[in-house]
Amino acid sequence: MSAAPDRHAWSRPEPERVAPGVLRVPLPLPFDALRAVNVYVLAEPDGLTLVDGGWTLTTSRDLLDAALTGSGAAITDIARFLVTHMHRDHYTQAVALRRETGAEVALGAGERDSLELMATRPTPMGAQLAGLRVAGAADVAEEVAGTVPAPSEEEMADYALPDRWLVDGERLTVGDRTLTALETPGHTRGHLVFEADGGDGPLLFAGDHVLPHITPSIGFEPDARPGALQRFLTSLARLRARPDRRLLPAHGPVAPSVHARVDELLDHHDARLAEIEQRVTAGDATAAEVAGAMTWTRRESKLEDLEGFHKVLAILETDAHLEVLAAQGRVTRATGADGAARHSVGA
Repeated sequence: MSAAPDRHAWSRPEPERVAPGVLRVPLPLPFDALRAVNVYVLAEPDGLTLVDGGWTLTTSRDLLDAALTGSGAAITDIARFLVTHMHRDHYTQAVALRRETGAEVALGAGERDSLELMATRPTPMGAQLAGLRVAGAADVAEEVAGTVPAPSEEEMADYALPDRWLVDGERLTVGDRTLTALETPGHTRGHLVFEADGGDGPLLFAGDHVLPHITPSIGFEPDARPGALQRFLTSLARLRARPDRRLLPAHGPVAPSVHARVDELLDHHDARLAEIEQRVTAGDATAAEVAGAMTWTRRESKLEDLEGFHKVLAILETDAHLEVLAAQGRVTRATGADGAARHSVGA
């Protein structure tokens, strides 16, 4: 009997040539279930353009340096970073390397509010703690409050503003390819993907918007606001309406079709919406109560068995689905005196 394929093989620190002139470099994410983040290196006559930058870590920089050296280049050849969103595993190393190399850092304009809020040193996960209370999970908010350390001064330096804010539809020439920035809010409000045309065929640098193995978290950002799931679903539909491309995700292996994975993600969320609607039949249900009646992850774990951070994600994801159901008129959402939103179905 042959061994099952290793679904984490993509995260090994082994650069992969995924298209002519495009090198996939997986960089490590210690203490993170995602294992690695893919940084894509595109060669140009005047230097290198990198899609995403990785997390500011010594091991990450060393592996990036080794990958570039192995391809006949160097860190100092980096001319530009095109960053899909402001999360630390995508943005911070780009800013750190800017100080070293002078490379330009470009980011979606929709991330400005979150980065400017970061500069005020807000309570870590403050928006998520507030969201847990709305979801009827004040106990979980108390459990996780204070467990996430505030960024150090050194880390804060890596959340500095970019050199350039990118807007929807902006085109950039990278060697023999044209990259078009598309706003795909949902994972964060300013998330971008980059459609690449030219070279040997159409590609999509998808960041965390379309991932091959998992469903991305929604609205997990410093300046989080309601409606993240609806924004995400609308962004998925936007990609589905465009011509299909090879999927180059930030976490996971390259896949042949964006459309195929978008269809799976839309089906997943349709099924989740139906399940959550069904579980509100008793009425007066909070998101925390609904989440507690469901199972989570591939292991179908109960909510109480999840580690703290994943419990937070599960409850907030449930509340995001309830927001969508309320907007569609499938449930009624009302906020009680305690600030928690409760839901019912029917008249």
